[in-house]
Amino acid sequence: MAEWKRGRLVRAERGREKGRILCVVGQAENRVLLCDGKERPLSRPKAKNPKHLTVIGHVLSERQMQSNRALKQALKDFSEAKAYVKAGHD
Repeated sequence: MAEWKRGRLVRAERGREKGRILCVVGQAENRVLLCDGKERPLSRPKAKNPKHLTVIGHVLSERQMQSNRALKQALKDFSEAKAYVKAGHD
């Protein structure tokens, strides 16, 4: 499952995290481990069923995932850039 490589961004489609953007930090059996740097810090990733995730075509660098603060900032920057483009500002 190369699709779930470390640093890939995904959107949760089911559960408490529905609609949130999360970062893949690993795999465990048939689950994908996800973090966002705030509610799910790197020290306590969320194990989620891959069927409940949508892959986003963006991958964070290791530098952006080195700490919870850096991860949180990278996700915020990605979300803001996406909202800017969606509003029609190329």
